[in-house]
Parts: sequence; structure tokens; C-alpha cells
Amino acid sequence: MRICCIGAGYVGGPTMAMIALKSPEVRVTVVDINEERIAAWNSDSLPVYEPGLDEVVRECRGRNLFFTADVDGGIREADMIFVSVNTPTKTYGIGAGQAADLRYVELCARRIARVADGPKIVVEKSTLPVRTAESIKRILEANANGHRFQVLSNPEFLAEGTAMRDLSDPDRVLIGGEETDEGRRAIETLAAIYANWVPREKIITTNLWSSELSKLTANAFLAQRISSINAISQLCEATGADVDEVADSIGRDGRIGPRFLKASVGFGGSCFQKDILNLVYLCRHFGLSEAGDYWEQVVRMNDYQKKRFAEKVVKTLFNTVSGKKIAVFGFAFKKDTNDTRESAAIYVCRDLLEERAVLSIYDPKVAPGDIRNSLGRPEEGDNAAEGGGILIAQDPYEAAKEAHAVLILTEWDEFRDLDYARLREGMQSPAFIFDGRNILDLEALRKTGFEALGIGKGDPSA
Repeated sequence: MRICCIGAGYVGGPTMAMIALKSPEVRVTVVDINEERIAAWNSDSLPVYEPGLDEVVRECRGRNLFFTADVDGGIREADMIFVSVNTPTKTYGIGAGQAADLRYVELCARRIARVADGPKIVVEKSTLPVRTAESIKRILEANANGHRFQVLSNPEFLAEGTAMRDLSDPDRVLIGGEETDEGRRAIETLAAIYANWVPREKIITTNLWSSELSKLTANAFLAQRISSINAISQLCEATGADVDEVADSIGRDGRIGPRFLKASVGFGGSCFQKDILNLVYLCRHFGLSEAGDYWEQVVRMNDYQKKRFAEKVVKTLFNTVSGKKIAVFGFAFKKDTNDTRESAAIYVCRDLLEERAVLSIYDPKVAPGDIRNSLGRPEEGDNAAEGGGILIAQDPYEAAKEAHAVLILTEWDEFRDLDYARLREGMQSPAFIFDGRNILDLEALRKTGFEALGIGKGDPSA
């Protein structure tokens, strides 16, 4: 079996590395038109940070795992082709701001049809709207040159930061295909690969449309839980209740469960917002406006939570942060990843920059250039020239030196274990901590001399 994956990003790279590890008899080739990214996959500094990924790539690379910019060669040699390209939200035309932009998926389908010299199984790995497989199949068949194609849907359910664990021991593997003899054979071919390490009872097969919709629905339900507990966090702050105690109480209900009930500054990442907006667009496209309004509120609540956090910082710091140094701990959208896409930190930082704050940002995995580009400040040294700007710190203590406040925006484990007494000594007075991830002991921080505030926690000074 020869597999080709088009797209060497956050999904394609780790997924193919795990398939290569668990199926040594399968030759896995990851292709991408971005030669710089391919070079990084072939180096000692991978373009994606995930715990455990580096070790798997080192073990398999050159044995049965290969990374190349020869896209056409990868397509021709493969029996099965995974399509794992970006599907961002459209920024133009019909559906702008909500619908998925499928131009890269279509380009892949046309390239596969043009280059293929025999029958292929084409697997949707990108997150796609319902019935995209139908469009892909029409494009393939219209340009098939006599070749037969089967299209499968195999959505990923990875959580960044735990992707390798999720791949090694998944809750389920979902494969959707056509309900024909050829479709069922294609499903079984893919299922047999996963069965090398995934128990058969965890491999679920459905029709194409159910598989495609399941991915959007899963992310929508998870994001909904976060927005729900964040809405309750606002009520907790107003009434003196503790959102962690509320979450613990309701999470013990077997009908609800404890996961994704952690109040925070807001969810981020490449999937949640994009997939919910796609779901909103689909609902409205099919005339289901009330359903679309319902799901859109999940995103609106998340946007409000981020803005509310920034406004709370400004209000607490005596209604102005102009020229004040504020230490930002964490820029990735969650711990154990270097991914900043839709990170809550971006939006909080942008709001504070508009208030002319001087942000001193530290993240253990996000590159300084990525931080600056995300904030639209690519130039070095753009600090206090106009009353605000960005500094990139090498460690938390440097970031907090002479700062008026510390903001915890990513739940990196190292932030739990810092010497906060030392941190406090180097800061301005009064010194504030705003824990946007509720990972710190606020009462202990107050004893150290901080004015400490969390999400959904009553303000003792109020």
C-alpha cells in the first residue's frame, strides 16, 4: 500500500507520521507545494510542535515516511491520497465570513485527476462542509481519463497539544463512503490500515454526508460547552459565585460530564470558530435561520469574552494602560502547541495595543516573528514610539520586569510553578495578575502582594 498526503500542516504531518509508525508495511509520502515547509519536515526543527511528534518522525523518516515537494510524483505513485489542505473561512463573495473557502480542495481534486495514471482512493481529511465529497467526485470523474476514483470522508478529531496521543489511542475513527460495492471496498481498505493499531469496534463507518457533518457537529458541541461556562463565569463575577466550583458541581452529573467546562478568556485554534461559522452558513443556506442564529451565538459569546477580558484589564488599571508595560504570558491558543491561529491572546493584545499599552510577550514555543505578524507589527523595536508597542521577552521574569500587570493567556504548565514572589519584586506597584486560564492560586498570589483576578471569580476588592 502506498499513501500520499497532500498538505504537510498540523493535520497531515502528525497523522501520516502515526500511520507510518503503526503500519511499517505502508509507504507514506507527504507532499506540499511549500518547499520551505517540506525542508523543515526533513530537518531537526519540525514546523509543527506536538509532544511526541519529533520522536515518531525521527523513527520513521527515510524508512517508510517521506516528505517531498514533488506533488505530482506523490500522486502518481499512491494507491490512496489524503487531501489535508487548508479550508479557511471565506473573506470574499457569497458566504464571506462564514462559508468555507474550498478553492484549495478543488485545486487538489483537479490535480489528482490530471496526474493520476490509475484508480485511486481519495480521502477527505480536511474539515469540509456537508456534500463536498459529491463535488470532489464530480470533478474527478469529469477529468478522469478513464480512471476510477472512490471518495471517502475521514475527518480528524485531534486536539492540538495531545495530537499524538489522540492518534495513537483515538476515541473513534470515522470513515464515510458511498453505499455501493466499490464504496464499501474502499472503506474497508482504509479501515484495514487503522486496524493495525485501532480496535475494530472503534472504527465507525457511515455514509459520506453523516461523516462530513459529524466533524462540524463535534467541534460545535465542544465550543458550545466552553461558551456556556464562560457565560456563567460572567454571572459568577457579578454574584460572588466561583465558576470552578459551579463547573465541578455540574460536571459530576453523569449526563453532563466534566470535560470542556473550564472557564477562560476564550477558545481559539483553527477549528472551532471556522467550523461553527461553516455550520451557521449551512443552516442558513438550507433556510434554517433559527438554527443558524443559535450556533452563531456560540461564536458571539466567545468574542465577547475576549473583549470583556481586555476591558477589565483597562478598567482595573485605573481606566488607562497608555504607556504602561503589561506582561503577556502565553501567545499560543493552548498549551503544548506553537499554533496561534485564532488565539485569544491575539484579540486581547490587539485591544490593549489600541489603548497604547506596551506589551512584553513571552511564549515558550511561539516564534517572535509569528507573534509580531499575528499582531500586524512585523518590525523589530516598535515599542513605545507612539505610546505603545511590542517587546518579545526571553523568559517570564524579563517580561514582568517593571510591568504594571501580568496576563495569563495560555495555560502553559511552567506558569503554574513560577517564583511569583520574585516576579512581584520586579514589578510596579500596585501589581496585578489577570489569570485568563484559571490555573493559579489567587489567594496565595494575594498573600505575595498581588492584586489577583481570575475568570468567574469574585473580586475581593469590589
